[in-house]
Amino acid sequence: MTRPMPPSGANPPPEMRTSSGAVIELLPIAHEICRRYHDEFADEYERYGPEGQAWCLHDNQYLLAWAIQDVRDGTVDLIEQALWLADVLASRDFPVERLVRDLEIAADVAGKTIVADHLGRGVSVRLTAAAIAVRATLTEPGST
Repeated sequence: MTRPMPPSGANPPPEMRTSSGAVIELLPIAHEICRRYHDEFADEYERYGPEGQAWCLHDNQYLLAWAIQDVRDGTVDLIEQALWLADVLASRDFPVERLVRDLEIAADVAGKTIVADHLGRGVSVRLTAAAIAVRATLTEPGST
């Protein structure tokens, strides 16, 4: 089995600002999402090694940033981005149903930790909607 390379390309944003200028640090939230995710999927370390953890943080920082942008000002469509990520992961033989679970965990964690400008509820709702959208592709013929 070949392990993935560490994340490359553009680094995910370390923080996002609310419409009022409050700062939301994304890395601590992504760490909690990845901790909970790996508690459920302990087999991933053996399969993906430390690079898998790096990708978990990387992807979740992006998912959080996209969700915040979607709720804050609509400049990003989280569902569109999550479907794109599902396609990328599927092309790399990653079990996309695990992305669904990751989005569900992210929704729970974000709803409990993002308190600035009351964004947490909206971000949680959008992450849940993204999980539903990705799950729907798993039941479509010829899908992800």
